[in-house]
Amino acid sequence: MIKKKIVFISGSSSGIGFYLAKLFQNDDFIIIINGKNIKKLKKSSSELNNCSYIQGDLTNSKDIKKIITEISKKFGYIDVLISNQGNSNFKKNNLDLDFAFKNNFFSSVNLILNSQKILKKNSSKIICISSICGKEIINGAPIGYSVAKSALNFFIKSFSNKLANDGITINGIMPGNILFEDSVWQKKLDKNKKLTKKYIKENVPVNEFGTVKDIFSICKMIYDQSSKFLTGTIIKIDGGQTKSI
Repeated sequence: MIKKKIVFISGSSSGIGFYLAKLFQNDDFIIIINGKNIKKLKKSSSELNNCSYIQGDLTNSKDIKKIITEISKKFGYIDVLISNQGNSNFKKNNLDLDFAFKNNFFSSVNLILNSQKILKKNSSKIICISSICGKEIINGAPIGYSVAKSALNFFIKSFSNKLANDGITINGIMPGNILFEDSVWQKKLDKNKKLTKKYIKENVPVNEFGTVKDIFSICKMIYDQSSKFLTGTIIKIDGGQTKSI
C-alpha cells in the first residue's frame, strides 16, 4: 500500500491557496490548510472534506513556531511545503515597505527557515508562490509588493544551495494574472469588464487570464520529480506578459 503524501499550504483558507488545496486533495494528498481567521478556516476545511487545518498568522514568529510544532506532533513531517501566504492590496503594499515585506517576504522566509524539522531529507520539496511583479516592472503593481517578491525570488535561488546539502529542493512559481472566484481580477471584471479585458488584451499576448490549475500543473511537475536536479528555479507562467529573459 502506497502511503499518501502530505502537503502544507500556507495562507490557504481562501484565494489561490484554497484552490490549490482542492487540486492537491484531488491528487490524493493529505492536505493541511492554514489561515488567520478561525471561522473562515473551519468553513474552508468543511468544503475540503474536513481536512486538517492550523490557525496561525505567518507574519508572527510565535505563530509560525506553533504551526511547525503542531504539524510535527500530528504528522511528523510533510512531503510538500507550499509557501503561498501573501497580500497584494495596492494601498497597503505600494509605499509601506514594512507591510509589504512582512506579508510577502518574511511570511515565506520565516516559515521556510523554521520548517527544517518537518521536512524529510532527500525527499521533501518546497514551492513558493511568488509573482511576475518580482521579475520586472508591471504596470499598476504596488512598488513594495514588487520589491518584496523580487527579494523572495533571490532568497529561493540563494537558499537552494544550503538545502541541497540535505537533498531538499526549493523552487518558485511566478504567476501572472490569475482569475478565480472572488479574486482581484474577478472584482475588476465585475467593476469594469470592458477596461479589464482591454488591459489583458494589451498586456498579455495570449489574451486570456491564467487559472489556479495552471499553477497546480507546475506544482505537480515539481513534486513528481524523483530527481533533486530541479532546484533554485523560478518558473514564470504569465501568458507571455513579461518581456525579460
